[in-house]
Amino acid sequence: RTSGHTAAVARNLAAQGCIVLGKTHLVQFAIGGWGTNSDMGNPWNPWDLDVALTPGGSSSGSAVAVAGGLVPWAVGTDTGGSVRIPAAWCGITGLKVSEGLIDKTGVVALSETLDTVGPMAKDAVDAGLLYRAMAGLPIDGEVLQPAKEPRISGVRLACIADAERTYVDPEIAAAYDASLELLVSFGAEVATLELPWRLADLAQVSGTIMCREAYAQFGRLVDNEDLPLDPYSRAFVLRGRQIDQSSYEAALVRRRELQAGFRAALSGFDAFLTPTTQTGPVPLESLDQKQTPSHFTRFANILDLCAIALPNGSTAKGLPTSLQIASLPGREETVLRIARAYQAETAWHHRRPQGLD
Repeated sequence: RTSGHTAAVARNLAAQGCIVLGKTHLVQFAIGGWGTNSDMGNPWNPWDLDVALTPGGSSSGSAVAVAGGLVPWAVGTDTGGSVRIPAAWCGITGLKVSEGLIDKTGVVALSETLDTVGPMAKDAVDAGLLYRAMAGLPIDGEVLQPAKEPRISGVRLACIADAERTYVDPEIAAAYDASLELLVSFGAEVATLELPWRLADLAQVSGTIMCREAYAQFGRLVDNEDLPLDPYSRAFVLRGRQIDQSSYEAALVRRRELQAGFRAALSGFDAFLTPTTQTGPVPLESLDQKQTPSHFTRFANILDLCAIALPNGSTAKGLPTSLQIASLPGREETVLRIARAYQAETAWHHRRPQGLD
């Protein structure tokens, strides 16, 4: 069926001369970090042409299209990591923008509070260019070029505390530490960010808001048991039916408190660096849908941060790993600048899946 309207972000891109080639596959209702869709099929992560791996979600098809060389850029939406997780597992760069910077008019939202629209591209230069085009901002020379001087002397970067490392696969941790060391060699200062809570503690607040708003949007569909919906997406939305108004409003208040606390904790730092995912992409046949890959991404939405995911290494099997650079709302140019500096001195973003020629 042809849509009766065109989203504002698509109009902005067309006004900048972009050609819209088509729509990509995604997780049903844009729910879920694994990138699966039992109803219409799973987009194939191009980093293994023999074994079906998680492509990351929910914007799975967009990441696969860029990683597979079908398009130079793609658009995704991010409620708890849905741009950054597929970017991480498909070996590309994805930017989660601050709320309100890109017009969401015409986009079907999973969560009006937490959703943002963002660019997915091969590198931070392209991501910055697409972000500006999507937002209707002027395109200047700074975002068109890699960092002329990779040194970022004086930039203060926060890294995760030891408690957060318990969630991280050793190969991911090794790539993360190597990224920190490289940034220090550029002249950056790195220190541990001590938070009054763990990142996992934010999941309940995020889930309450997300599920309640998702049910308000899609409840009429998931309540109809005759519809052939993805069982995991249906179950997620149905959680919202049990969340009352007072619990929802309390979660919104708690969100504002968490935002204020994080701003205070990040005072004196330019950005907070984490792994993007806990592991590399995993085989679909061994996937546990009860788990989530969003441990290091969901906090950016509940705290209204901007964050960029970029390739930073490779597992023993040759699969991509990813670094996340997050900062306070409105600091998109800061995270893009750090990412461009990193990519100016590394080649991970130049790697491409084998066998696609």
